[in-house]
Amino acid sequence: MLKGFNIDCLMSPQSVYLLAGRMIPWFWALAALFGIAGLAVGFLIAPADAQQGEGYRIIFLHVPASWLSMFIYLAMAFWAGLGLAFNARLPAMMAQALAPTGALFAFLSLWTGALWGKPMWGTWWVWDARLTSELILLFLYIGFIALQAAIDDPHRADRAGAILALAGVVNIPIIYFSVRWWNTLHQGATINLQKSSLAGVMFTGILLCALACWMYSLAVALMRVRRLMLEREPHAPWVREMLEYDL
Repeated sequence: MLKGFNIDCLMSPQSVYLLAGRMIPWFWALAALFGIAGLAVGFLIAPADAQQGEGYRIIFLHVPASWLSMFIYLAMAFWAGLGLAFNARLPAMMAQALAPTGALFAFLSLWTGALWGKPMWGTWWVWDARLTSELILLFLYIGFIALQAAIDDPHRADRAGAILALAGVVNIPIIYFSVRWWNTLHQGATINLQKSSLAGVMFTGILLCALACWMYSLAVALMRVRRLMLEREPHAPWVREMLEYDL
């Protein structure tokens, strides 16, 4: 049943290309709006923390970056798996488009965590379970990007990348639950579904920054997937027409 079904029939490259072009400016605008509001709340309105003082404000960047690094990996693995299951081009390109942004947020998560850890722990880095598993996540992103770049045939590269992405999904629950499963220096979850240990204004600032990161991720991923469509399907009639129109 799956063999005879091609998901590309439901996702016309030309339609996706045009729709993405219309949506990108909106996502950029929302990213700027949420980002300005979130940083204003986090760095200008929210009070200093009773225990950590002003140093805690790094969480307004660190927490959203950490959330997005995990969420984007799951989204990347989903699209890669969809492309693998249905031998479809567009989901594979979407996974490829998401990887660099996910790697960026994984790097930012580690970097901002180090900035927070130095004054709080007295060191830039410890081989803590949360930090180590986040570092592995960064390596998974880099491995996915490098593996696809090393294989000339796009279809083989998509399959190899999908297998790596799906295998790496096991690392996501390890990152999330590491502070519960092991005795680590990293503090427990600041925000969960039941309650938050943050004051309302701090919680609002983090959510606004997270929304900004989400909108940024969508804008950049859609820009990148549009470029991939043109690169990987240069002989498609709609691509030739698009390029001739731009000229």
